[in-house]
Amino acid sequence: MIKFICYPKCTTCQKAKKWLDNNNIQYELRDIKLENPTLPELTAWHKLSGLPLKKFFNTSGLVYKSLDLKNKLPEMTEDEMLKLLASDGMLVKRPLLVGEDFVLVGFKDTVWAEKLGK
Repeated sequence: MIKFICYPKCTTCQKAKKWLDNNNIQYELRDIKLENPTLPELTAWHKLSGLPLKKFFNTSGLVYKSLDLKNKLPEMTEDEMLKLLASDGMLVKRPLLVGEDFVLVGFKDTVWAEKLGK
């Protein structure tokens, strides 16, 4: 089962959920604010995604800005970044779509359609 990890108040997450529903894709919904991704999950998802770890940060979020991460991230190790992401779900870019052999970060309907064969 695909995991759809989102923040329900986020308009991009709402668009992604509507896209999944319109394309009859079954998923398990998880509210990132109520159930923050764990360090082991984030570590595995990062490896599976093939993306730089910085792509997992919600750079437009209030927490990211209040912590001045724009200036701090370049000095941090991957372990430090992963622990930081695991500390607060609002730091994680969303939505996340997690399948057995893929992780999609953020919502781009063309990318999701290609990955899910729609």
